[in-house]
Amino acid sequence: MKTASKKVINGWAMYDWANSVYNLVITTTFFPIYFLAVTDEHLTFLGMKFLNSALYSYATAVAFLIVAFTSPILSSIADTRGNKKNFLKFFTLIGSLSCCTLFFFDHNSLALGVFAFILATIGYCGGLVFYNSYLPEIAAPEDRDTVSAKGFSMGYIGSVILQLLGFALVLMAEPLGWDGGLPVRITFLLVGIWWLGFAQITFKRLPDSIASKDAHKGKAITDGFKELRKVFAQVKQMPVLKRFLRGFFFYSMGVQTVMLAAAIFGDKVLKLPSSNLIFTIVIIQLVAIPGAWLIAKLSGIFGNLRVLIAVILFWILICIAGYLMTTAIHFYCLATAVGLVMGGIQSLSRSTYAKLMPETTDTASFFSYYDVTEKISIVIGMFTFAYIEDVTGNIRFSVLALVIFFLIGLIWTYSALKKQKQGV
Repeated sequence: MKTASKKVINGWAMYDWANSVYNLVITTTFFPIYFLAVTDEHLTFLGMKFLNSALYSYATAVAFLIVAFTSPILSSIADTRGNKKNFLKFFTLIGSLSCCTLFFFDHNSLALGVFAFILATIGYCGGLVFYNSYLPEIAAPEDRDTVSAKGFSMGYIGSVILQLLGFALVLMAEPLGWDGGLPVRITFLLVGIWWLGFAQITFKRLPDSIASKDAHKGKAITDGFKELRKVFAQVKQMPVLKRFLRGFFFYSMGVQTVMLAAAIFGDKVLKLPSSNLIFTIVIIQLVAIPGAWLIAKLSGIFGNLRVLIAVILFWILICIAGYLMTTAIHFYCLATAVGLVMGGIQSLSRSTYAKLMPETTDTASFFSYYDVTEKISIVIGMFTFAYIEDVTGNIRFSVLALVIFFLIGLIWTYSALKKQKQGV
């Protein structure tokens, strides 16, 4: 196959520009910081008692669990009926409107904030299944690393722009006499508008997907589970892909948890001011842009799996350093290191999967399998992170526990490399 036109590729990458503002502003910086600021440290939700930081982690895990159970059905339906773009639009609408709803979240509306956050996460993750599944349809195998990196880089650039805008609103709050939470809530609103607005470019430029079946027998949900079983059966017969996915499952527990909990860690352990945390996350995103491109280039020289192994080892060092750090300078240095490999490991994982998967028209079903693997890993990672903090009262132990996930992921990824060398 040939790679699609530059217009289509840029249109596809524009969705990363559109939805990555959610990932940075909502899950990584503004929302977790704001959540801790407007809630009591010990609170009651749905009749149960939580640490506020643990409740945030549990809510994240619940959202990803819902996505993990629903996306296989939806994506396989999209493949068999050729309407994945409609699903992408649907989840974009859910996510963007939920972000706008967070404008109304304050100390007196905990339930609204939690449920809107969960819905926004579902919208973001659900949309990614269909967005990612376009990659093997628009890019030839030899171009997938570069195209994937382009999407992540566009996402980082767009999210940093809105992040800086939100940061400016926070700095202007006192001179303008605004309530401290108002600029943050305005930023939530802007995320929803940005996401929905720029996604229209993607919807206009991406081609309509082609159904993999001319006729549809039975109910949609039945078809969905049949497609999922078919993908599972194919993966079992592909030794390299099977081992890569097992490694991806475990190292994603660590990567995603670090990204989702970094701001909370800086707030609770080092007591860093909100403005410093926000600025630090901006630095992470800026470093991630060249990081994603660098790792894509290295994969072209040394191979995807070798580079992934090196990056996983680097993540293990990051977690150990996170457990030991005691000063703000340590946090800033560690954040820079995270940024260097954060986008790269995500981009390279996505393109590696696209290379290893078989030629098929069921791209959404295959990427749903990939997405479910990632989402369940996040559920386990975030639940473990929250549970260890709840039990020990020390979030440092939660960070240290992530090393175990990375080590298991390293072993399976190395196993995939050995099978690849054997030509199995």
